[in-house]
Amino acid sequence: MQVSNITLSSTNLILASGSPRREEILNSAGFKFTVQASSIDEDLMDDGIEVAEVAVSLATAKASAIARQSRSTVVIGADTIVAMSGKQYGKPSDADDARLMLEELRGKSHAVITGVAIVAGENIISGHRSTLVNMRDYDVSEITNYITSGSPLDKAGSYGIQDESFMPAASIEGCYLNVVGLPLCLTGELMVSVGLITGADSPACPNHDGIPGLTP
Repeated sequence: MQVSNITLSSTNLILASGSPRREEILNSAGFKFTVQASSIDEDLMDDGIEVAEVAVSLATAKASAIARQSRSTVVIGADTIVAMSGKQYGKPSDADDARLMLEELRGKSHAVITGVAIVAGENIISGHRSTLVNMRDYDVSEITNYITSGSPLDKAGSYGIQDESFMPAASIEGCYLNVVGLPLCLTGELMVSVGLITGADSPACPNHDGIPGLTP
């Protein structure tokens, strides 16, 4: 694949996501960018399709939709899906759906897959990361309190691994930021591939293989 020689100083970087977690992750890595959420329908999951394929397809669709509005930009798109026993969990439709998801995930292990895509001119490059999450055996009252807070309603699988009031996970195996919503390790690799940054400037994931304060 031919790639463009693009530098951060000569282009506009856009995050095609309204997720405050992804925005915070990119900010923490020192990138300058603007946010322009994509209106792509995320409710396209099919339990018969490979989860990674769905995540990457949605991430690519999000980035491409924003990139079509301006050819002088580089756009990052991402999509995160929770999967367990062949079933895919996106964002809950309402509080009852959130409760059902949290009850099904309680005390079990599942995978979190984030697809990341970068559109730079005519170039599209993408990939995914997968992390195994082992959930706590939290009780019904904890679920109720968490749902009442409203926090689960905009998150895949109805939880945020970083939510200190709930702390749903006991441990993980793999990239922590992948579960939050944007693996910096993968995002950096893709940026290097399209010539956006050099390998020396590629960001590293803090707490890459574990939850802060917990043993992976």
